[in-house]
Amino acid sequence: MNNFSYKEIYIEDGKRVLEVDILPEKYCNFDCIFCPIGRTHNKVDVQQAFKEIDNSLKELDNMIENNEIDLVYINSKGEALLNSRINDIIDLIKSKGVSVRLLSNGYLLGKDEYMEIANKCDEVIGEIKVITEVDFQKVQRPIGGYTLEEYISNMALFNKQYEGKFIFEVTIIKGYNDDEESVEKIKDIIKKISPDEVIIARMEGEPFKKKLGISDERFEQISNLLLNV
Repeated sequence: MNNFSYKEIYIEDGKRVLEVDILPEKYCNFDCIFCPIGRTHNKVDVQQAFKEIDNSLKELDNMIENNEIDLVYINSKGEALLNSRINDIIDLIKSKGVSVRLLSNGYLLGKDEYMEIANKCDEVIGEIKVITEVDFQKVQRPIGGYTLEEYISNMALFNKQYEGKFIFEVTIIKGYNDDEESVEKIKDIIKKISPDEVIIARMEGEPFKKKLGISDERFEQISNLLLNV
């Protein structure tokens, strides 16, 4: 049994990238209504132990060795930091002289134990999708006690001490954050977090694209405003 899954190796800026999902199923501290993976039955924010991880690590080792990988992108269905062996996974990759990029929704990055793990990575991606507390609770359905203010503050706190490249992904969603007032709020959030790079995304894939997608023209307008903060 192997708990990891992989995408086809691809080239990015001349580097060979191996994208790996280190969760056997969705484990996340959110349960977003627009998650392309669907609902989670494992809404948690403490690390989980999975079987057969040693075999998975061996396969990852072989994948890196046999494919001349330059960067491993840990992009999981859920929150990758919840794998209790993520330290071992990152250490294995780094021992090969290969860079690590970690995707996290960003909420856990403000906690010391998770901050320490993420600090090992060369690149960390955090993200945001809605910008009001009501929408955060309604559509991202986080673990009880989570707040949008803390979510943003956690990423800002992490990036303040992080020595790698922090990438901040903003997803523009029709009816939630695509109006002028929302764009101004997003600008303020970007300034607070002060990332090294900003990525502007939008809802892709059906049925979300049809219901929550914005036009190409509006997407370009918002992107121009947010990429020049």
